[in-house]
Amino acid sequence: MTTPLHGLFGGRLPKLAMFDLDGTLVDSVPDLAAAVDRMLGQLGREPAGVERVRLWIGNGAPVLVRRALAGDMRHDGVDAAEAERALALFMQAYADNHALTRVYPGVRETLDWLREREVLLALITNKPARFLPELLADKGLDGYFQWIVGGDTLPQQKPDPAALLWVMNQAGVVAEEALFVGDSRNDVLAARAAGVACVALSYGYNHGRPIAEEGPALVLDVLSGLVDSIPAAALM
Repeated sequence: MTTPLHGLFGGRLPKLAMFDLDGTLVDSVPDLAAAVDRMLGQLGREPAGVERVRLWIGNGAPVLVRRALAGDMRHDGVDAAEAERALALFMQAYADNHALTRVYPGVRETLDWLREREVLLALITNKPARFLPELLADKGLDGYFQWIVGGDTLPQQKPDPAALLWVMNQAGVVAEEALFVGDSRNDVLAARAAGVACVALSYGYNHGRPIAEEGPALVLDVLSGLVDSIPAAALM
């Protein structure tokens, strides 16, 4: 069951809004799938294709690669040495290759709106940190975030709440004053473990399952709905 955002903050704006990247701010599946298929081709394997890769995204590059090698969400039987070699090939294929990645509708407008109202902004993603500066700059999303946490910035990744807790500590904001916006089960679990309200986008990557099943506080079909959910009283 969803709850209007103003009900979560007592009619006020959150002091901190943290965002996932892939499936939340940008649709990166085409570029990720191209890199996966190039990696598989170099290993003499059949391509996976966009739709299968879409189901596998969300747990970071090493897990994506292992799923591609297994051809399935389950990847327990993948050889560790092969996975390491495949990961290196994938990272090389994906580096500086973001031509097909698109920013979702309403993203820039929403980030602008929050920044104008002095809401602190952070990016927390399981994507390797090395890809973030160029990707954000290329898509016009650089300069928005005071804190950026990649999948290898800390020892833990989402669904572990470590990144959210680290950002809140840096910002000097308690959980009741913070918001996390994502698109997957990992995002909802990380927010829940950090004690933070979670808004989820219905269009993202949740391994083929409706994100409402994960029980976020609010589900939106477009990010600009975040603005619409905040009452006028909170803006005065």
